Amino acid sequence: MRIVVKVGTSTLAHETGNLNIRRVEQLCKVLSDLKNAGHEIVLVSSGAIGMGVGKLGLRERPSDMPTKQAAAAVGQCELMYTYDKLFSEYHHTVGQILLTGSDIQDPQRRENFHNTLFRLLALGALPIINENDTVATEEIVIGDNDTLAAVVAQSVRAELLILLSDIEGLYTADPKSDPAAELIHTVREITPELLALAGGSGSALGTGGMATKLRAAQAACAAGIDTVIANGGKPERLYAIVAGEAVGTRFIGRE
Repeated sequence: MRIVVKVGTSTLAHETGNLNIRRVEQLCKVLSDLKNAGHEIVLVSSGAIGMGVGKLGLRERPSDMPTKQAAAAVGQCELMYTYDKLFSEYHHTVGQILLTGSDIQDPQRRENFHNTLFRLLALGALPIINENDTVATEEIVIGDNDTLAAVVAQSVRAELLILLSDIEGLYTADPKSDPAAELIHTVREITPELLALAGGSGSALGTGGMATKLRAAQAACAAGIDTVIANGGKPERLYAIVAGEAVGTRFIGRE
């Protein structure tokens, strides 16, 4: 199975912005094991700006573009260093791809991206993809890594897209304010009513929220790709998700 896994900043980092070492180590271990089992894995990773915030000792996520880009430049180095070190321990080679909206819009650049991505997979490498926050200033075509993950899943013709964040999945109501809210395990059609259940932005260090995840799931499902939204706090849940078990919310791709 070809699987695209997206991890959010809240999965990778503590609220301080510093790396959640235990969780990232476990994530890399599980992804390596799934790769050993014969699955092709593409990782779409947030966290560059969030980790840069921690590395630079900033008190909060910056609001101005130059500081965001500086934080991304610092954080991306640490993020890839960490992935390279951890995946190497399990004898897997990683390759980094940084994208901007123009890389998706322009036909020639999009083809170059496809060629690089497929060649990395053919060579047995594990591609790690992020938006190029150090130079991207217009959050229009991509803008968040949930959308980016859906674009990548369609590009690589994945069979499964997994969006990991600090939320369990889609609920019937906001579980933070409504104790009667229930987790929706399976969605066969994303209706306007479902979209209305989505809230705003996620964690203080990230940019995504349930709304971006639903839009990503909608795009992936339209391309026939099953999508799962689940909590990334326990990376070992990936085994159950890949096995088709009821973890988080699974959106069924249209045939």
